[in-house]
Amino acid sequence: LRTHQWCFILFNVLLFHVLLFGADLLEEYFLRSLPLSYTDAKALEIRERARKLDMDPLKANLSYTVSSSAACSHQEIFLLILVCSSPENRTRRNMIRQTWGNMTDTRGYTVLTLFALGKSASATTQLEINEEAQKHRDIIEGSFIDSPETQTQKMLMSLEWTVTFCPHARYVLKADEMMFVGIPSLAGYLLTLTQLEDVYLGRVIHQAVPNRDPDSPGFVPIHQYPEEFYPDYCEGSAFVMSQDVVRKVYVATEGVPVSVPPDIFVGICAKKAGITPTHSSRFSGGKHISYNRCCYKFIFTSSNMKEDELFKDWKETSDKKDCSL
Repeated sequence: LRTHQWCFILFNVLLFHVLLFGADLLEEYFLRSLPLSYTDAKALEIRERARKLDMDPLKANLSYTVSSSAACSHQEIFLLILVCSSPENRTRRNMIRQTWGNMTDTRGYTVLTLFALGKSASATTQLEINEEAQKHRDIIEGSFIDSPETQTQKMLMSLEWTVTFCPHARYVLKADEMMFVGIPSLAGYLLTLTQLEDVYLGRVIHQAVPNRDPDSPGFVPIHQYPEEFYPDYCEGSAFVMSQDVVRKVYVATEGVPVSVPPDIFVGICAKKAGITPTHSSRFSGGKHISYNRCCYKFIFTSSNMKEDELFKDWKETSDKKDCSL
């Protein structure tokens, strides 16, 4: 080929990669939320209360029945993963335990995966959960009945458990049970952060509108949340908070209606505490990303992962093979 033909090919290759990654760069650097001001008196008060938060009264007033309080054992945990699970989905929990949830160390840093769920309405299922909790010691179970209406309660319980029993976890990843989590890539990214506080990271949702339909399960009355839009928040299938953010969000929960969805609940509390969510398109949100080994080594999460896919994808992405551009 002649020189101008080589130049033409090179130009097209570069153009392809610009188009491929341009959307991600746009989302991460141009569409991110503007930082909040810490001069707001209420935000400053919440941040100060979070800094001085006393965990002893919390330990004396537990809102969960199976606390797994020994799981952290005062050890330094780099990444605590809290998987929101349904009581009936024991098979799914076992699959996570056998795949990405089985990772306890990455780059020399400790990783701990636990499951958060409410009580089952079925006595038989509840007995099975009790046996599962005794066997694996990785279940945090609330005293409420697990249902679509109590998911925000489950989130609140997870926050409370973290600040009470796992205050040394540097980062906390909240994830749904249908997710694939690329722990090595996520941990590698977190290790590059220079800002170690106020980390609230995920796929940011802008200007979501409250559900005002009284006949809808997600109905939020105007008197509970009068604003036209929700504040920016991280989509709930998976997002990361630094330990200080968990404490600040927990302190800010007072007065926030539990009728809003759990991810929006966290977003409202974060705004009250002066915390701005940071967008990363390496979180898939509610989308399932088509499998590619190198892609899955790069992304943080993919949603709606089927059983056969989970085992296959975990096995292939756990190899030591490098990926080319």
